[in-house]
Amino acid sequence: MTGDVSGDLTGRRLGNYRIDGVLGRGGMSVMYKATDVRLGRKVALKVIGEHLGADAEFRERFVDEARNTSAIDHANIVPLYDFGELDGMLYIAMRLVDGSDLASLIEGSPMVPERAIGLLEQVADALDTLHNRGLVHLDVKPANVLVTSRESAREHVYVADFGLTRRGATGHRTRGGDFLGSPTYAAPEHLRGEPLDGRTDQYALACMLYACLAGSPPFTGDVQAVISGHLNSEPPTVSQAVPSLPAAIDDVVRKGMAKKPAERYGSCVELINAAREALRSPPAMPVRQAVAVGQHGEGGPVHPYGQQPGQHHGGPGGQPAPQQPGPQPGPQQPAPQQPGPQLGFGQPPVGYGPPPGAPPQFGTPPQGMGVAPQGPPPGYGPPPGGFPPPGGPQPPHKTGGKAWIWAVVAAVVVVGAAVAAILLLTSGDDEGSGETGGPAPTSSAPEIPVGPGSQSGEPTSPGDSGGNNPPPTSIPVVPG
Repeated sequence: MTGDVSGDLTGRRLGNYRIDGVLGRGGMSVMYKATDVRLGRKVALKVIGEHLGADAEFRERFVDEARNTSAIDHANIVPLYDFGELDGMLYIAMRLVDGSDLASLIEGSPMVPERAIGLLEQVADALDTLHNRGLVHLDVKPANVLVTSRESAREHVYVADFGLTRRGATGHRTRGGDFLGSPTYAAPEHLRGEPLDGRTDQYALACMLYACLAGSPPFTGDVQAVISGHLNSEPPTVSQAVPSLPAAIDDVVRKGMAKKPAERYGSCVELINAAREALRSPPAMPVRQAVAVGQHGEGGPVHPYGQQPGQHHGGPGGQPAPQQPGPQPGPQQPAPQQPGPQLGFGQPPVGYGPPPGAPPQFGTPPQGMGVAPQGPPPGYGPPPGGFPPPGGPQPPHKTGGKAWIWAVVAAVVVVGAAVAAILLLTSGDDEGSGETGGPAPTSSAPEIPVGPGSQSGEPTSPGDSGGNNPPPTSIPVVPG
């Protein structure tokens, strides 16, 4: 039976293989789903047409693919069952992988990093096995990576399509000079036609790593733009395309896609291991810094002995830091209660409190009464009744030691002036009230007027009673 690769052989018979349908088409072959009627198993049948089979170069490449595939016994390389020629058509029967290829799994969206590493580590192991045999795949791309979950508990990978595989090859081209392979994942030395080795496949694997993590190849556009990117441009950063990825993965891709093969990793497995470690790093996300709250702000905790968070008991040299004067309670205001230990009855510690003979201060509690710690007077240490700081009581501050005396004197002067003003006003009112002609009180105590006289100018008798009498103009005060 004769046929052509452009035709469809579905429903026909090729030797022992019944062709059930088309799986895919390539540049020089068609992949069919077929049944081996002799063994009763499903196979993938790759057929090259008669018009290409007549080309000696294509026949040689097709035969090399069969030999290279069958020579490698690896769990991640698709097994080859049969190879031959029937009715002028060359064919290769291989394992039918019930799944999809890696290109369809990417589909323009990033993969989960753990899944991408789990798949690519199998590809890397298969490629290193080829390289150890002196072979180079030369067509590593997502479409040639088959993925299935029907054969094991995890997704299993098969590397397929060894049609371009060569031993000790240079940049592979046809005799007419046409480039063979996919420029989207081609290494610079492959595009330039230079000598190739396993690091050429590693470059393509690094491009696949980028595509799996970012959702698209590193260089896109038309063929010339892609080739120019591989030859002249640095690979884009993965973390910029996917901000949730750590910046360390960018260094791994950059090294795997180095322009010079000598600057790449020693093997494909080493590349994937480095990528796994880089992905374990924390992502390069901005870290929020904690904002310090004011130590003396509203609602801040009050510590015993007037110490706030962040303050130390001692100053330089182990000496207690000088305490700043705090607000003093007024004459009519009780001392503010501060949280802290309450002191019992007893004398204050030696060295604290007003000096002997000093006038009493307004609002100063009597000796022996325990009070809550509060702001000390200027020039003195802890408040009366407070515990001394570590190291025993300290002498009063030398500067401003008598400032409180001047404060007391100023307060006395102000109070005296106020009393004098009241007396002057009172005497003026007494003279005005004397014009009413009222009888003088029998008591020796002075009278303080409490209101104006009557509007008629008549004196008011203290003995008058009645609902219409105006209120008394003064009340007796017993001299104290």
